[in-house]
Amino acid sequence: MKEFIQTLKNIWSLKELRDKILFTLGIILVYRFASYISLPAINLAEVGDLLEHYKNQGGNKQGAGLLGLLSSFTGGAFSHASVMALGIMPYISASIIVQLMGMAIPYLQKLQKDGESGRNTLNQITRWLTIGVCLVQAPSYLTSITQLFLPYAQFQSAYYVEPNSIMFWLPSIVILVGGSVFAMWLGEKITDKGIGNGISILIMVGILSRLPEAFVQEMAVQNGKGGMGSIMILIEVLFWMVVVLLAVILSVAVRKIPIQYVSRAQARGGVNRNLMQGARQWIPLKVNAAGVMPIIFAQALMFVPGLLTKFDESNTFLAGFKNVFSWQYNVLFALLIIIFSFFYTAITIPVNQMADDLKRNGGLVPKVRPGKETADYLDDILSKITLPGAIFLSIFAVLPAIVHGSFVQTDAFALFFGGTSLLIMVGVILDTVQQINTYLLNHHYDGLMQSKLSRTTGY
Repeated sequence: MKEFIQTLKNIWSLKELRDKILFTLGIILVYRFASYISLPAINLAEVGDLLEHYKNQGGNKQGAGLLGLLSSFTGGAFSHASVMALGIMPYISASIIVQLMGMAIPYLQKLQKDGESGRNTLNQITRWLTIGVCLVQAPSYLTSITQLFLPYAQFQSAYYVEPNSIMFWLPSIVILVGGSVFAMWLGEKITDKGIGNGISILIMVGILSRLPEAFVQEMAVQNGKGGMGSIMILIEVLFWMVVVLLAVILSVAVRKIPIQYVSRAQARGGVNRNLMQGARQWIPLKVNAAGVMPIIFAQALMFVPGLLTKFDESNTFLAGFKNVFSWQYNVLFALLIIIFSFFYTAITIPVNQMADDLKRNGGLVPKVRPGKETADYLDDILSKITLPGAIFLSIFAVLPAIVHGSFVQTDAFALFFGGTSLLIMVGVILDTVQQINTYLLNHHYDGLMQSKLSRTTGY
């Protein structure tokens, strides 16, 4: 404990690091404050009653898929008709689109290889595409909040302006687009002047903001059952800590591929065994190279089975796909995650380029010929480690459904036992801690995480 306190003192003693942390906290405060500002045409006091009524009608299960994910990413702003309702998700969507388009469009491929200038151009393209995504998502969001509650006559006072008029739609669309662009700007400012990746930090803050409320609701339900409530809460917290530990392991787990660099003299036949031994390095291939992207892709597609129920509403099997805690939903969800894990890893880990770079720089994998054989070797290793990583990731994604009901009682708290929210929180915290450690080590201080795991993985 003394070492941890001393580390915190070291962090505070470094002016540059202290200023970055304070700047980041200030931006987070602005972002959270903005998320509580409602659209001018919406009566914020009535919105809470509307949402509570909708949950009582069963909307919490049907809307807990991608819509629930969006709401958690925005810290509840999505479900409270805030000016920041769209949050940072349009920027995330635009970044994914640009990344996928880079596989097929030569111009974008060229920009990816042009260094700093190319990255700046790609960032500018992503910003403009973010506005385009907002212009599509904003009308969809307004449609959802109007069509969802208009049938209930007792809640018509929630709108200061007629919800079907141009005076409601036009200003609301402009404000929603502006709120999303503002969130994007805040994230970029954290990246430039703060600590950590700004976009990821804003998403993490939105997720964490819902944890206290979810925990309080779970405590209320458990305590209402009698004397065993406190014991169950303690068991849940301990189990959640174990899940977090497993998420950390999944995030940092790598397979190290040894590589050997050969100098020009050695390439001509010279012998220098000491140099050969000292030049050994590693290629770290992550077990979960795709991160949380397979879960996001799978959740986007899980709307399709739910739409099929409109053609046969009496089919109980299809109806199960509308409930994120049903076995039908989660079996298909897990299969899609495994498929997307292989797909996203294949398009983001360029093994051919890695093999070419090794060959160009005089590097080789021991007992493997440079060039195509090295690429095939890396691809084979990547395929073998991706399978357990994908299975582990799919288990994490469906874990909330496994613990819900029999172990954890409330929907909100169950969602923190796995899935995208937990993995994003773990990944962002590890990345931020790594950056803080870098500052401390550069000033000859011990880092925040002094363990064998941190020394071998870099986290």
